[in-house]
Amino acid sequence: MNLSYWEIQSWLTNIDYTIVGSGIVGLNCALQLKKRFPKSKILILEKGMLPQGASTKNAGFACFGSLSEMVDDLKTHTNQEVFNLVKNRIEGLQLLRETLGDTTIDYQELGGYELFTNTDLLQLCQDKKQDINTLLKPLFKQEVFSFKSNPFGFKKCNPILGFNQFEGQIDTGKMMMSLTQLALQQGIIILNNITVENVSETNQLVHIKTNQFECTTSKLLIATNGFASTLNISEVKPARAQVLITKPINNLHIKGTFHLDQGYYYFRNIDNRILFGGGRNLDFKGEETTSLSQTDLIQNKLEDLLKHTILPNTPFEIDHRWSGIMGVGPQKKPIVKQLSNNVYCGVRLGGMGVAIGSLIGKELADLL
Repeated sequence: MNLSYWEIQSWLTNIDYTIVGSGIVGLNCALQLKKRFPKSKILILEKGMLPQGASTKNAGFACFGSLSEMVDDLKTHTNQEVFNLVKNRIEGLQLLRETLGDTTIDYQELGGYELFTNTDLLQLCQDKKQDINTLLKPLFKQEVFSFKSNPFGFKKCNPILGFNQFEGQIDTGKMMMSLTQLALQQGIIILNNITVENVSETNQLVHIKTNQFECTTSKLLIATNGFASTLNISEVKPARAQVLITKPINNLHIKGTFHLDQGYYYFRNIDNRILFGGGRNLDFKGEETTSLSQTDLIQNKLEDLLKHTILPNTPFEIDHRWSGIMGVGPQKKPIVKQLSNNVYCGVRLGGMGVAIGSLIGKELADLL
């Protein structure tokens, strides 16, 4: 790349901390480092035009898990582990709201609902509700989960819905723009369309080779979540999430965040539209990809559910479709650790980036 002396000196020399990924984790990590080391030079490298993994692609759920997800988690995690997962999500959401302010991110606590198409799953959730409410009581000081009759006119599902009074929603775009502006105001350098191709360490320095230039840094922090496997972090697999949004619908009465099929489908209201995503469970292997495209299999299923379950008596048109890439693994606990002398990572957010991204960013910075 044809860089001038000035460009090299100003942007790429004497870098204290380089962060890979300008999403929720990367930006929060940078802000925390700047708070602790005000004189430090911090560089963020982002491979997309925007922080394109999941941070600007997600559905904007300020949630900490549906009742059926927690019932399922208890099969593979201890009570204490599930409690800790929820505690971290609550603390992460609190930190996000404190960092940016509720008005800035358009935070609304409209409650979260769960639809049941499977009677056995509903029965299981009803049986386990009290146990899980008891488990979470120290966090919320009151009952989290309850059941309500369906006021929304959903079809092809049980007339009883799960309800969580503490669930909220945010505007993902406003959140990421505000975080980016905050970082730039603090003098943090963000370079876009930069792909890290190779990393090596010598004499207390990390050498970084990108598609555009080479540079050195004192510490490297990897915050690429869904793309972590491309930097040899094998415990994280990419998981694509496909989404669509309708055109505005007159008198849309659906308000809140909604989960279906143990959280594999999710939808919400935004600007009198329905934003609807999920369906990874239709093809787990196929969706284990970093490609941001869509598939007919999943998009057709989303449209079918919209037409027959969510908006059965309401004509609608699809306005737009997109995909995001999450980072998942066999356990839901994120990976925040030192990889070598001067390289660290904060990855595997398991589809809970809005909830835990701020906290993981802080924990990553705290490793130094």
